[in-house]
Amino acid sequence: MPNPKLLLPLTALLTAVLLIAACGGVSTPAPSPGDTRGEEGLAPTHSPGESESSPPTGEGDAEPTPEAPEQPWPQPDLLTPSPKPPAATPTPVPTPAFDPATIFARSDPTGRNPWRTDFSKHSVDYAEIRLGQVRDGIPSIDNPKFVPVSDDPDWLADREPVIALEIDGDARAYPLQIMTWHEIVNDIVGKEPVSVTFCPLCNTAIVFERTMGNTVNSFGVSGLLRYSDLIMYDRATDSWWQQVTGEAIVGELTGTRLTYVPASIVSWADFRDTYPDGQVLTRDTGFTRRYGHNPYSGYDDIDSSPFLFTGPEDGRLRPVERVATVELNGETVAYPFLKLEEVPVVHDTVGGTPVVVLFSLGTASALDDSDIATSRDIGATGVFDRRLADRTLTFRQDSDAFVDEETGSTWNVLGHAVDGPLAGQSLTPLVHANHFWFAWAAFKPETRVWAP
Repeated sequence: MPNPKLLLPLTALLTAVLLIAACGGVSTPAPSPGDTRGEEGLAPTHSPGESESSPPTGEGDAEPTPEAPEQPWPQPDLLTPSPKPPAATPTPVPTPAFDPATIFARSDPTGRNPWRTDFSKHSVDYAEIRLGQVRDGIPSIDNPKFVPVSDDPDWLADREPVIALEIDGDARAYPLQIMTWHEIVNDIVGKEPVSVTFCPLCNTAIVFERTMGNTVNSFGVSGLLRYSDLIMYDRATDSWWQQVTGEAIVGELTGTRLTYVPASIVSWADFRDTYPDGQVLTRDTGFTRRYGHNPYSGYDDIDSSPFLFTGPEDGRLRPVERVATVELNGETVAYPFLKLEEVPVVHDTVGGTPVVVLFSLGTASALDDSDIATSRDIGATGVFDRRLADRTLTFRQDSDAFVDEETGSTWNVLGHAVDGPLAGQSLTPLVHANHFWFAWAAFKPETRVWAP
Protein backbone atom coordinates (compact mmCIF):
# COMPACT_ATOMS: atom_id res chain seq x y z
CA MET A 1 0.00 0.00 0.00
CA PRO A 2 1.72 3.24 -1.09
CA ASN A 3 2.07 6.14 1.27
CA PRO A 4 -0.44 8.93 0.44
CA LYS A 5 2.44 11.39 0.26
CA LEU A 6 3.86 9.50 -2.72
CA LEU A 7 0.73 10.37 -4.70
CA LEU A 8 1.43 14.08 -4.65
CA PRO A 9 4.15 14.07 -7.38
CA LEU A 10 1.49 12.65 -9.71
CA THR A 11 -0.59 15.81 -9.46
CA ALA A 12 0.83 17.61 -12.49
CA LEU A 13 0.65 14.52 -14.69
CA LEU A 14 -2.88 13.60 -13.60
CA THR A 15 -4.09 17.15 -14.11
CA ALA A 16 -2.96 17.06 -17.73
CA VAL A 17 -4.44 13.61 -18.29
CA LEU A 18 -7.79 14.55 -16.76
CA LEU A 19 -8.05 17.73 -18.81
CA ILE A 20 -7.46 15.71 -21.96
CA ALA A 21 -9.99 13.14 -20.81
CA ALA A 22 -12.56 15.86 -20.11
CA CYS A 23 -12.28 16.91 -23.74
CA GLY A 24 -12.82 13.37 -24.92
CA GLY A 25 -9.22 12.86 -26.07
CA VAL A 26 -8.19 9.83 -24.03
CA SER A 27 -9.53 7.82 -21.13
CA THR A 28 -8.29 8.39 -17.60
CA PRO A 29 -5.61 5.89 -16.59
CA ALA A 30 -6.37 3.36 -13.87
CA PRO A 31 -4.18 3.17 -10.77
CA SER A 32 -0.96 1.23 -10.85
CA PRO A 33 -1.34 -2.50 -10.12
CA GLY A 34 -1.55 -3.11 -6.41
CA ASP A 35 -2.49 0.48 -5.59
CA THR A 36 -5.58 0.17 -3.42
CA ARG A 37 -5.99 3.85 -2.60
CA GLY A 38 -8.27 6.12 -4.49
CA GLU A 39 -11.30 7.89 -3.06
CA GLU A 40 -10.76 11.51 -2.03
CA GLY A 41 -7.19 11.18 -3.17
CA LEU A 42 -6.51 8.42 -0.66
CA ALA A 43 -9.73 6.47 -0.57
CA PRO A 44 -10.87 2.92 -1.06
CA THR A 45 -10.79 1.19 -4.40
CA HIS A 46 -11.96 -2.25 -5.48
CA SER A 47 -9.64 -5.17 -5.21
CA PRO A 48 -8.71 -6.55 -8.64
CA GLY A 49 -11.63 -8.21 -10.34
CA GLU A 50 -14.32 -6.88 -8.01
CA SER A 51 -17.47 -5.37 -9.43
CA GLU A 52 -20.28 -3.32 -8.03
CA SER A 53 -23.89 -2.55 -8.71
CA SER A 54 -25.36 0.89 -9.23
CA PRO A 55 -25.71 2.92 -6.04
CA PRO A 56 -29.19 2.77 -4.52
CA THR A 57 -31.33 5.77 -5.34
CA GLY A 58 -31.89 7.89 -2.23
CA GLU A 59 -35.24 9.45 -1.44
CA GLY A 60 -35.54 12.86 -3.00
CA ASP A 61 -33.21 12.07 -5.93
CA ALA A 62 -33.94 14.35 -8.82
CA GLU A 63 -32.04 12.20 -11.28
CA PRO A 64 -30.31 8.79 -11.37
CA THR A 65 -27.08 8.52 -9.46
CA PRO A 66 -24.26 7.33 -11.74
CA GLU A 67 -22.32 4.19 -10.98
CA ALA A 68 -19.14 4.66 -9.01
CA PRO A 69 -16.14 4.24 -11.33
CA GLU A 70 -14.76 0.71 -11.57
CA GLN A 71 -11.26 1.99 -10.74
CA PRO A 72 -11.32 5.30 -8.83
CA TRP A 73 -8.13 7.27 -9.17
CA PRO A 74 -6.21 9.76 -7.05
CA GLN A 75 -7.34 13.24 -7.98
CA PRO A 76 -5.08 16.31 -8.07
CA ASP A 77 -6.22 19.74 -6.99
CA LEU A 78 -8.30 20.77 -9.99
CA LEU A 79 -9.38 24.09 -8.57
CA THR A 80 -6.18 25.86 -9.60
CA PRO A 81 -6.43 26.85 -13.26
CA SER A 82 -3.70 25.49 -15.52
CA PRO A 83 -1.02 28.10 -16.35
CA LYS A 84 -1.61 30.02 -19.57
CA PRO A 85 1.14 30.54 -22.14
CA PRO A 86 2.51 34.09 -22.27
CA ALA A 87 0.58 36.51 -24.46
CA ALA A 88 1.97 37.05 -27.94
CA THR A 89 1.85 40.81 -27.44
CA PRO A 90 2.51 42.98 -24.39
CA THR A 91 -1.17 43.86 -24.28
CA PRO A 92 -2.52 42.76 -20.82
CA VAL A 93 -4.88 39.80 -21.00
CA PRO A 94 -7.82 40.03 -18.55
CA THR A 95 -8.00 37.19 -16.03
CA PRO A 96 -11.11 35.13 -16.85
CA ALA A 97 -13.81 35.02 -14.20
CA PHE A 98 -13.73 31.94 -11.98
CA ASP A 99 -16.45 29.62 -13.19
CA PRO A 100 -17.20 27.02 -10.47
CA ALA A 101 -19.83 25.31 -12.60
CA THR A 102 -17.18 24.49 -15.19
CA ILE A 103 -14.48 23.57 -12.71
CA PHE A 104 -16.66 21.32 -10.59
CA ALA A 105 -18.18 19.67 -13.64
CA ARG A 106 -14.94 17.70 -13.65
CA SER A 107 -16.18 15.90 -10.55
CA ASP A 108 -18.64 14.19 -12.93
CA PRO A 109 -16.60 13.30 -16.01
CA THR A 110 -19.48 11.26 -17.43
CA GLY A 111 -21.67 14.35 -17.66
CA ARG A 112 -24.66 12.23 -16.68
CA ASN A 113 -25.33 13.90 -13.34
CA PRO A 114 -24.42 17.59 -13.59
CA TRP A 115 -24.49 19.80 -10.54
CA ARG A 116 -27.70 21.82 -10.11
CA THR A 117 -25.98 23.90 -7.43
CA ASP A 118 -26.56 27.64 -7.26
CA PHE A 119 -22.88 28.61 -7.38
CA SER A 120 -23.68 32.30 -6.92
CA LYS A 121 -24.29 31.57 -3.23
CA HIS A 122 -21.36 30.51 -1.08
CA SER A 123 -19.99 31.36 2.35
CA VAL A 124 -16.41 30.15 1.78
CA ASP A 125 -13.68 30.93 -0.72
CA TYR A 126 -13.85 28.45 -3.60
CA ALA A 127 -10.04 28.26 -3.46
CA GLU A 128 -10.37 26.35 -0.17
CA ILE A 129 -12.28 23.51 -1.86
CA ARG A 130 -10.41 20.63 -3.45
CA LEU A 131 -11.55 17.85 -5.72
CA GLY A 132 -10.57 14.50 -4.25
CA GLN A 133 -12.91 12.13 -6.09
CA VAL A 134 -15.73 12.07 -8.58
CA ARG A 135 -19.23 12.76 -7.33
CA ASP A 136 -20.73 9.63 -5.71
CA GLY A 137 -17.45 7.81 -6.36
CA ILE A 138 -17.86 6.92 -2.70
CA PRO A 139 -21.51 5.80 -2.72
CA SER A 140 -23.74 6.53 0.26
CA ILE A 141 -25.92 3.76 1.69
CA ASP A 142 -29.52 4.81 1.22
CA ASN A 143 -31.29 1.53 1.98
CA PRO A 144 -29.36 0.19 4.99
CA LYS A 145 -30.02 -3.33 6.21
CA PHE A 146 -29.57 -4.48 9.79
CA VAL A 147 -29.50 -7.68 11.81
CA PRO A 148 -30.17 -8.05 15.54
CA VAL A 149 -27.23 -7.59 17.87
CA SER A 150 -28.00 -11.09 19.16
CA ASP A 151 -26.85 -12.49 15.79
CA ASP A 152 -23.31 -11.39 16.77
CA PRO A 153 -21.96 -11.54 13.19
CA ASP A 154 -18.70 -13.45 12.90
CA TRP A 155 -17.22 -10.83 10.54
CA LEU A 156 -17.20 -8.20 13.29
CA ALA A 157 -14.51 -8.51 15.98
CA ASP A 158 -15.11 -7.42 19.58
CA ARG A 159 -12.49 -4.64 19.36
CA GLU A 160 -13.73 -3.17 16.10
CA PRO A 161 -15.00 0.42 16.20
CA VAL A 162 -18.65 1.18 15.52
CA ILE A 163 -20.66 4.39 15.57
CA ALA A 164 -23.16 3.94 18.41
CA LEU A 165 -26.48 5.73 17.97
CA GLU A 166 -29.60 5.47 20.11
CA ILE A 167 -32.82 7.46 19.61
CA ASP A 168 -35.95 6.76 21.65
CA GLY A 169 -34.85 3.24 22.50
CA ASP A 170 -33.82 2.34 18.94
CA ALA A 171 -30.09 1.53 19.19
CA ARG A 172 -27.97 0.91 16.08
CA ALA A 173 -24.31 0.20 15.42
CA TYR A 174 -22.60 1.31 12.19
CA PRO A 175 -19.25 -0.51 11.86
CA LEU A 176 -16.42 1.69 10.63
CA GLN A 177 -15.26 -1.19 8.44
CA ILE A 178 -18.37 -0.35 6.35
CA MET A 179 -18.54 3.41 6.95
CA THR A 180 -14.97 3.87 5.68
CA TRP A 181 -16.08 2.76 2.21
CA HIS A 182 -19.37 4.71 2.11
CA GLU A 183 -18.99 7.68 4.51
CA ILE A 184 -22.75 8.38 4.66
CA VAL A 185 -25.72 6.22 5.67
CA ASN A 186 -29.18 7.75 5.26
CA ASP A 187 -31.35 6.01 7.83
CA ILE A 188 -34.41 6.34 10.07
CA VAL A 189 -33.73 5.68 13.75
CA GLY A 190 -36.43 5.93 16.39
CA LYS A 191 -38.67 7.37 13.64
CA GLU A 192 -36.12 10.19 13.15
CA PRO A 193 -34.59 10.52 9.64
CA VAL A 194 -30.83 10.87 10.14
CA SER A 195 -27.60 10.85 8.20
CA VAL A 196 -24.76 8.94 9.86
CA THR A 197 -21.45 10.25 8.51
CA PHE A 198 -17.77 9.34 8.81
CA CYS A 199 -14.81 11.15 7.24
CA PRO A 200 -11.72 8.89 7.35
CA LEU A 201 -9.33 11.71 6.52
CA CYS A 202 -10.42 13.54 9.70
CA ASN A 203 -11.48 10.51 11.77
CA THR A 204 -14.76 12.35 12.28
CA ALA A 205 -18.05 10.53 12.95
CA ILE A 206 -21.09 12.84 13.18
CA VAL A 207 -24.84 12.18 12.99
CA PHE A 208 -27.33 14.77 11.74
CA GLU A 209 -31.07 15.08 11.54
CA ARG A 210 -32.02 15.26 7.86
CA THR A 211 -35.46 16.82 8.16
CA MET A 212 -35.37 20.46 7.08
CA GLY A 213 -38.71 22.20 7.40
CA ASN A 214 -41.25 19.90 5.79
CA THR A 215 -38.63 18.12 3.67
CA VAL A 216 -36.86 14.89 4.52
CA ASN A 217 -33.60 15.14 2.63
CA SER A 218 -30.87 12.64 1.88
CA PHE A 219 -27.16 13.24 1.47
CA GLY A 220 -24.44 11.98 -0.81
CA VAL A 221 -20.64 12.24 -1.03
CA SER A 222 -19.68 15.15 -3.30
CA GLY A 223 -16.09 14.03 -3.81
CA LEU A 224 -15.01 17.48 -2.65
CA LEU A 225 -12.97 18.38 0.42
CA ARG A 226 -12.35 21.48 2.48
CA TYR A 227 -9.55 21.37 5.04
CA SER A 228 -9.44 17.64 4.20
CA ASP A 229 -12.98 17.22 5.56
CA LEU A 230 -15.88 15.59 3.75
CA ILE A 231 -18.23 17.88 1.84
CA MET A 232 -21.69 16.33 1.57
CA TYR A 233 -24.42 17.39 -0.83
CA ASP A 234 -28.16 17.24 -0.38
CA ARG A 235 -30.22 15.66 -3.12
CA ALA A 236 -33.00 18.26 -3.03
CA THR A 237 -30.95 21.34 -3.98
CA ASP A 238 -27.39 20.05 -4.57
CA SER A 239 -26.18 22.44 -1.88
CA TRP A 240 -22.82 21.50 -0.36
CA TRP A 241 -22.46 20.87 3.37
CA GLN A 242 -19.36 20.84 5.57
CA GLN A 243 -19.39 17.70 7.68
CA VAL A 244 -17.51 19.03 10.73
CA THR A 245 -19.71 22.11 11.12
CA GLY A 246 -22.97 20.77 9.62
CA GLU A 247 -23.32 24.01 7.65
CA ALA A 248 -24.26 24.51 4.00
CA ILE A 249 -21.34 26.39 2.43
CA VAL A 250 -22.34 26.48 -1.25
CA GLY A 251 -25.71 26.58 -2.99
CA GLU A 252 -29.29 27.54 -2.33
CA LEU A 253 -29.18 26.57 1.35
CA THR A 254 -25.91 28.38 2.16
CA GLY A 255 -25.84 29.36 5.83
CA THR A 256 -28.34 26.70 6.93
CA ARG A 257 -27.16 24.40 9.72
CA LEU A 258 -28.09 20.80 10.36
CA THR A 259 -29.03 19.60 13.83
CA TYR A 260 -26.49 17.28 15.49
CA VAL A 261 -27.54 14.03 17.14
CA PRO A 262 -25.32 12.63 19.95
CA ALA A 263 -23.32 9.56 18.88
CA SER A 264 -19.96 8.03 19.76
CA ILE A 265 -17.35 5.60 18.47
CA VAL A 266 -17.02 2.59 20.76
CA SER A 267 -16.06 -1.06 20.40
CA TRP A 268 -18.53 -3.58 19.02
CA ALA A 269 -18.30 -5.44 22.35
CA ASP A 270 -19.28 -2.34 24.33
CA PHE A 271 -22.23 -1.66 22.05
CA ARG A 272 -23.38 -5.30 22.05
CA ASP A 273 -23.22 -5.54 25.84
CA THR A 274 -25.02 -2.21 26.36
CA TYR A 275 -27.74 -2.74 23.75
CA PRO A 276 -28.51 -6.49 23.55
CA ASP A 277 -31.79 -5.65 21.77
CA GLY A 278 -30.13 -3.29 19.30
CA GLN A 279 -29.29 -3.71 15.62
CA VAL A 280 -26.09 -3.63 13.57
CA LEU A 281 -25.60 -2.51 9.97
CA THR A 282 -24.76 -5.45 7.70
CA ARG A 283 -22.38 -5.88 4.78
CA ASP A 284 -25.41 -6.35 2.54
CA THR A 285 -25.06 -2.84 1.11
CA GLY A 286 -25.65 -3.48 -2.60
CA PHE A 287 -21.95 -2.88 -3.28
CA THR A 288 -18.85 -5.04 -3.40
CA ARG A 289 -16.15 -3.66 -1.12
CA ARG A 290 -13.31 -5.09 0.94
CA TYR A 291 -15.13 -4.61 4.23
CA GLY A 292 -12.81 -5.17 7.18
CA HIS A 293 -9.83 -3.96 5.17
CA ASN A 294 -8.48 -0.49 5.97
CA PRO A 295 -7.58 1.28 2.70
CA TYR A 296 -5.93 4.08 4.71
CA SER A 297 -3.30 1.85 6.30
CA GLY A 298 -0.96 3.79 8.58
CA TYR A 299 -2.75 7.08 8.03
CA ASP A 300 -3.30 7.80 11.73
CA ASP A 301 0.39 7.68 12.66
CA ILE A 302 0.61 10.63 15.04
CA ASP A 303 3.81 11.82 13.37
CA SER A 304 2.37 11.76 9.86
CA SER A 305 1.02 14.71 7.90
CA PRO A 306 -2.68 14.97 7.02
CA PHE A 307 -3.47 14.28 3.39
CA LEU A 308 -4.87 16.95 1.07
CA PHE A 309 -4.86 19.48 3.91
CA THR A 310 -4.04 23.08 3.03
CA GLY A 311 -5.80 24.85 5.89
CA PRO A 312 -4.51 26.82 8.88
CA GLU A 313 -2.31 24.91 11.29
CA ASP A 314 -2.52 24.98 15.09
CA GLY A 315 0.71 23.87 16.75
CA ARG A 316 -0.71 23.27 20.22
CA LEU A 317 -1.06 19.58 19.37
CA ARG A 318 0.34 17.37 16.62
CA PRO A 319 -1.87 17.39 13.50
CA VAL A 320 -2.96 13.74 13.59
CA GLU A 321 -3.46 13.62 17.36
CA ARG A 322 -6.90 12.39 18.38
CA VAL A 323 -9.11 14.67 20.44
CA ALA A 324 -12.61 14.36 21.86
CA THR A 325 -14.35 17.69 21.37
CA VAL A 326 -17.47 19.26 22.83
CA GLU A 327 -19.08 22.62 22.14
CA LEU A 328 -21.70 24.07 24.48
CA ASN A 329 -23.16 27.57 24.70
CA GLY A 330 -20.35 29.14 22.72
CA GLU A 331 -17.47 27.38 24.50
CA THR A 332 -15.42 24.71 22.74
CA VAL A 333 -13.03 22.27 24.42
CA ALA A 334 -10.77 19.51 23.09
CA TYR A 335 -9.62 16.60 25.27
CA PRO A 336 -6.50 14.90 23.81
CA PHE A 337 -6.61 11.11 23.86
CA LEU A 338 -3.00 10.96 25.05
CA LYS A 339 -3.99 12.93 28.16
CA LEU A 340 -7.15 10.88 28.66
CA GLU A 341 -5.07 7.71 28.78
CA GLU A 342 -3.36 9.23 31.82
CA VAL A 343 -6.54 10.70 33.33
CA PRO A 344 -9.48 8.58 32.10
CA VAL A 345 -12.14 10.56 34.00
CA VAL A 346 -12.37 14.33 33.50
CA HIS A 347 -14.78 16.61 35.32
CA ASP A 348 -15.12 19.94 33.59
CA THR A 349 -17.55 22.79 33.03
CA VAL A 350 -18.25 23.75 29.41
CA GLY A 351 -20.58 26.61 28.58
CA GLY A 352 -21.91 26.49 32.12
CA THR A 353 -22.73 22.77 31.93
CA PRO A 354 -21.03 20.27 34.30
CA VAL A 355 -19.65 17.55 32.06
CA VAL A 356 -17.77 14.32 32.51
CA VAL A 357 -15.49 12.81 29.88
CA LEU A 358 -14.97 9.06 30.21
CA PHE A 359 -12.13 7.22 28.47
CA SER A 360 -11.81 3.47 28.18
CA LEU A 361 -9.35 1.27 26.31
CA GLY A 362 -10.53 -1.65 24.20
CA THR A 363 -11.43 -0.05 20.85
CA ALA A 364 -9.26 -0.54 17.77
CA SER A 365 -8.29 2.18 15.32
CA ALA A 366 -10.03 2.06 11.94
CA LEU A 367 -7.05 3.77 10.29
CA ASP A 368 -4.00 1.89 11.56
CA ASP A 369 -3.29 -1.62 10.26
CA SER A 370 -4.67 -2.86 6.95
CA ASP A 371 -6.78 -5.28 9.02
CA ILE A 372 -9.03 -3.20 11.27
CA ALA A 373 -9.67 -6.09 13.67
CA THR A 374 -5.95 -6.34 14.53
CA SER A 375 -5.20 -2.61 14.62
CA ARG A 376 -3.83 -0.97 17.73
CA ASP A 377 -6.01 -0.04 20.68
CA ILE A 378 -6.75 3.71 20.70
CA GLY A 379 -9.63 3.68 23.18
CA ALA A 380 -13.08 5.26 23.18
CA THR A 381 -14.68 8.28 24.82
CA GLY A 382 -18.08 9.27 26.13
CA VAL A 383 -19.06 12.84 27.02
CA PHE A 384 -22.06 13.42 29.27
CA ASP A 385 -23.93 15.92 31.40
CA ARG A 386 -23.13 14.60 34.87
CA ARG A 387 -26.36 15.82 36.38
CA LEU A 388 -28.88 13.06 37.01
CA ALA A 389 -32.24 13.96 38.50
CA ASP A 390 -31.52 16.21 41.49
CA ARG A 391 -27.83 15.42 41.95
CA THR A 392 -24.52 16.05 40.20
CA LEU A 393 -22.42 12.91 40.08
CA THR A 394 -18.68 12.54 40.54
CA PHE A 395 -16.89 9.61 38.91
CA ARG A 396 -13.71 7.59 39.22
CA GLN A 397 -12.32 4.78 37.15
CA ASP A 398 -12.59 1.27 38.56
CA SER A 399 -10.86 -1.35 36.42
CA ASP A 400 -12.60 -1.28 33.00
CA ALA A 401 -15.63 0.60 34.31
CA PHE A 402 -16.49 3.77 36.25
CA VAL A 403 -18.06 4.29 39.67
CA ASP A 404 -19.92 7.33 40.95
CA GLU A 405 -18.91 8.48 44.42
CA GLU A 406 -22.45 9.41 45.44
CA THR A 407 -24.14 5.99 45.12
CA GLY A 408 -21.36 3.52 44.27
CA SER A 409 -23.11 2.55 41.04
CA THR A 410 -21.01 1.15 38.18
CA TRP A 411 -21.13 2.78 34.72
CA ASN A 412 -19.75 2.02 31.27
CA VAL A 413 -18.24 4.30 28.63
CA LEU A 414 -21.67 4.72 27.00
CA GLY A 415 -22.97 6.38 30.18
CA HIS A 416 -25.17 3.49 31.31
CA ALA A 417 -25.31 2.35 34.92
CA VAL A 418 -24.82 -1.42 34.83
CA ASP A 419 -24.77 -2.17 38.55
CA GLY A 420 -25.64 -0.61 41.89
CA PRO A 421 -28.53 1.61 43.08
CA LEU A 422 -28.72 3.46 39.73
CA ALA A 423 -28.57 0.35 37.52
CA GLY A 424 -30.68 0.82 34.41
CA GLN A 425 -30.34 4.58 34.35
CA SER A 426 -28.19 6.54 31.92
CA LEU A 427 -26.49 9.91 31.71
CA THR A 428 -27.54 12.46 29.09
CA PRO A 429 -25.07 12.20 26.19
CA LEU A 430 -23.62 15.41 24.81
CA VAL A 431 -22.78 15.95 21.15
CA HIS A 432 -19.10 15.21 20.75
CA ALA A 433 -16.78 13.70 18.18
CA ASN A 434 -13.32 12.16 18.04
CA HIS A 435 -11.44 14.22 15.47
CA PHE A 436 -7.87 14.50 14.33
CA TRP A 437 -6.65 17.76 15.81
CA PHE A 438 -5.73 19.40 12.49
CA ALA A 439 -9.30 19.18 11.18
CA TRP A 440 -11.07 20.37 14.30
CA ALA A 441 -8.63 23.25 14.91
CA ALA A 442 -9.01 24.48 11.32
CA PHE A 443 -12.74 24.99 11.85
CA LYS A 444 -12.67 25.84 15.57
CA PRO A 445 -9.43 27.74 16.29
CA GLU A 446 -10.93 29.22 19.47
CA THR A 447 -10.93 25.77 21.10
CA ARG A 448 -9.58 25.42 24.62
CA VAL A 449 -7.26 22.43 24.90
CA TRP A 450 -7.77 20.64 28.19
CA ALA A 451 -4.76 19.54 30.22
CA PRO A 452 -4.64 17.74 33.60
